[in-house]
Amino acid sequence: MESTLGAGIAMAEALQNQLPWLENVWLWVTFLGDPKSLFLFYFPAAYYASRRVGIAVLWISLITEWLNLVFKWFLFGDRPFWWVHESGYYSQAPAQVHQFPSSCETGPGSPSGHCMITGAALWPIMTAVSSQLATRTHSPWVRVIPSLAYCTFLLAVGLSRIFLLAHFPHQVLAGLITGAVLGWLMTPRVPMERELSFYGLTSLALLLGASLIYWTLFTLGLDLSCLPQSPSSSHLAVTE
Repeated sequence: MESTLGAGIAMAEALQNQLPWLENVWLWVTFLGDPKSLFLFYFPAAYYASRRVGIAVLWISLITEWLNLVFKWFLFGDRPFWWVHESGYYSQAPAQVHQFPSSCETGPGSPSGHCMITGAALWPIMTAVSSQLATRTHSPWVRVIPSLAYCTFLLAVGLSRIFLLAHFPHQVLAGLITGAVLGWLMTPRVPMERELSFYGLTSLALLLGASLIYWTLFTLGLDLSCLPQSPSSSHLAVTE
């Protein structure tokens, strides 16, 4: 397993050192792929354009956010920045990687929430745009454009998370696959004929359910503690 994690650090190191001019791009991409952006930007825009698509984005965001939280509790998964410092793997040959604010996430890392939640929630937008283009242009080639844009964006989000040392590549891949599958499965099954209050109550129920699961795991003696706080510097070369 250490060799797999080491390969992930090598990939992050290559992204940081070989493409330093893309730093601001990766930071913007990870911001746009943040699950919080779903509620701040994507859901309002989708709801304004189409109530059906907006509700699908909201519903899938709620469910996948909850599932991602539970998956992380069970799968755990190290964060790259902390693993580099604490594993001792690089005691002889230090890795030249840099820290960013997003590198300081201390919770479990598998699967990537950016990839899983955003990937699932953007699926109904992608399929809706694809359907509209197919209806208006009657061209199968044009219909593929939203799918390519969807895949390209999620790939960029995954690379940005590796670049920032927030996730290992296998955690990103798990998030991408899980998000796409959940989006594909859930989009046709979204409860449409509901008031918005229903989704608020659903959020509360999911929160209570997550709290119950956490309490159960805690009473069983499983270690759910977070890793220690990170150093305060914004960039840090790993020399340990």
